[in-house]
Amino acid sequence: MSCNICPRNCNIDRTAANGFCGCSFVPRVARAALHFDEEPSISGNRGSGTIFFSGCNLKCIFCQNMVLQDGTLGELFSLERLSQTMLKLQSLGAHNINLVTPTPHRDILIPALHLAKSQGLSIPVVYNTGSYETAETIRAFEGLIDIYLPDLKYHNETLALRFSHAPNYNGIAIEAIKEMVRQVGPMQTDSSGIAVKGVRIRHLVLPGCVFDTRAILDQIVEVFGKDMPLSLMSQYTPVSTCKEPPLTRRLTKQEYHSAVEYCIQLGFTDVFCQGLDSARPEYTPPFSNQVVL
Repeated sequence: MSCNICPRNCNIDRTAANGFCGCSFVPRVARAALHFDEEPSISGNRGSGTIFFSGCNLKCIFCQNMVLQDGTLGELFSLERLSQTMLKLQSLGAHNINLVTPTPHRDILIPALHLAKSQGLSIPVVYNTGSYETAETIRAFEGLIDIYLPDLKYHNETLALRFSHAPNYNGIAIEAIKEMVRQVGPMQTDSSGIAVKGVRIRHLVLPGCVFDTRAILDQIVEVFGKDMPLSLMSQYTPVSTCKEPPLTRRLTKQEYHSAVEYCIQLGFTDVFCQGLDSARPEYTPPFSNQVVL
């Protein structure tokens, strides 16, 4: 039962101890509810049926969901309860099932998705990830995931180590995203603008790091082409626990506009942009030990 689901390769038996991600074999869910703060193509007007898992194989020092990092918040969910939660969210009108930080829970999620689909789950399933993934793990989800929302956080290795403790982040993330694109292609939407299938890459512009944003945008064009759908996010919000400059301040208007202008210069054809007013703590969902449905 040694766990090698993610690039950490902990080799820990998670039925007996928690991995680097803070997760045991049985996942904890910190929130399951309709969520309205994703991109419009994901949240739509009825909300995204979002399941926030506790624990993460990245340790971002600026994480807005910091309370979930150590894997202790929330309720333990069996695969049967996971499948029933997906069906409940569908019954509430969700446009999709949105699995946030699903990576450590591959071996529960795959049978849970099969069970839910056998019992009538028919809306798209979203894999919402920080992209510190093995391509093998992504391949294991083939045919079960309709939409991938991968972050591409860093191009620069020093930043990845300094801010997320993630060795070889960029090389690992690119290979994982390649596998996602192989499976489902770029994002497709229906006549109402709601996502039904495909990949949209997300990138959060960090204060003082526009040079790295430019390198990532160059890389996306080189590897995936300028038609790859992109979310260029401005929502960076400093957290009180992060004492590392320049992450102690907000993104400036000039920094974000510089990133947007570079997208235009590169010829991206599908870019979701945000106003700087999206950088507010109230956009972080309320988490507790009691799951909300």
